[in-house]
Amino acid sequence: MSSYLAQEVHLARRHEEILSQRSELLQQMETYLGDKKTKKTWQTQAADAAHKRNAALLNGIEAAEKKLQERVYLLPHPDTVKLETLYWASIKESLPKWEQFLLGRAEVPIGFKRTKTAKQNISYTEEDSQK
Repeated sequence: MSSYLAQEVHLARRHEEILSQRSELLQQMETYLGDKKTKKTWQTQAADAAHKRNAALLNGIEAAEKKLQERVYLLPHPDTVKLETLYWASIKESLPKWEQFLLGRAEVPIGFKRTKTAKQNISYTEEDSQK
């Protein structure tokens, strides 16, 4: 009988050890799951913040692209600007030669051919068509 009693005491102690290990493992599992849930929440918040930041950056880039495209249409090509500058420089240079003619006080400046006016061109084309 004493062997049964000793075995019963041994099994009771073993049962208590198993229950304490179970309790400890359950507590560790709850802590692990709580940490995992916290980490997942943090990652979700970080992903949402990154999504909002990316959307804001994308909107900014699209707005900048739109402004640049509008500016491209507003600004002439550099070659056009260069030609325009050269044209106006040429006009300013030859304006004194033409000034009296443009005011109706003189004939065409020397070195320039007098071209036909539009009225003369029309009369010539009418005569050609009648032939």
